[in-house]
Amino acid sequence: MIDVPLSVLDLAPVAAGTTAGPALRHTTELARRTEELGYHRFWVAEHHNMPAIASSAPAVLIAHLAAATSTIRVGSGGVMLPNHAPLVVAEQFGTLEALHPGRIDLGIGRAPGTDQATALALRRTVEGLSAEGFPQELADLFNYFTGDRPGPIVATPGRGDRPAIWLLGSSGFSARLAGLLGLPFSFAHHFSAANTLPALALYRESFRPSQWLDQPYAMVAVNAVCAEDDARAEWLAGPASLSFLRLRGGRPEPLATPEEAAAYPYTELERQFVAERREGQAMGSPETVRRQLTDLLARTGADELMLTTLVYDIADRVRSYELIAEKVVGGLRREH
Repeated sequence: MIDVPLSVLDLAPVAAGTTAGPALRHTTELARRTEELGYHRFWVAEHHNMPAIASSAPAVLIAHLAAATSTIRVGSGGVMLPNHAPLVVAEQFGTLEALHPGRIDLGIGRAPGTDQATALALRRTVEGLSAEGFPQELADLFNYFTGDRPGPIVATPGRGDRPAIWLLGSSGFSARLAGLLGLPFSFAHHFSAANTLPALALYRESFRPSQWLDQPYAMVAVNAVCAEDDARAEWLAGPASLSFLRLRGGRPEPLATPEEAAAYPYTELERQFVAERREGQAMGSPETVRRQLTDLLARTGADELMLTTLVYDIADRVRSYELIAEKVVGGLRREH
């Protein structure tokens, strides 16, 4: 039996009635506190054109978070490669690695993390926006870091300043690619729970030892809301459920208050949608969360868990991570 590292994925949520400034300051506060609590890494996600999420520029935010902390690994969960030229990503994350050597993670995704119109505004051309171009763009990115295929362009910083590179996924495509390349893999169980076990199996079956890894290393991202009791955790989780419902309905808004979420007149179909989204996640008292995370570990064999906590108030967000560190983590183990 071994202990399992716990990490953090944060979206810099923008609460209703506030702006991006407080959201980013709260994310910084959370990074400092989770470092104190012993969490292994702190990642921020790339999303665009979403009023409830302020983490649209992960490289900029990571620079700030790394400067505000000293030991926790800081990275992207992830940078969505179709939105950016590989050279830009190499220079940005080469700069971060040069400034904070040994602490930077570059998690890479192949989806744009937004709608097609916004993706086109980011890239300014349809070229590179399809999944078919992802493996080549990934190869180009690697080459800027390693210089294995010498060419006229040298990423500076970049070459020789390579962060730890991960592939992210919510289906089998990136799982298989991560295995073939011998890279660590992070799966988005928090919004694609039905695909978790097939993707992890595909990753492990496809894995080939590489200069990066001798054996597969899989991290699973999971929604986690921990409070003093199950009822309060359920109440705190309401805004995230409503936010996701609105997003799927094409009506993204800032994160609602728990009171607004509790008063929302859900239809039966919407209630079913919310219940399905919460299935397999971790929500409740420390005892409940421990049981749920232990079950997730047993089913997935994950080497690491990454918790994401989307609640309205920063004090409740911090407290959730505190409760998990103080009352849950000591009992989390998996068979090796």
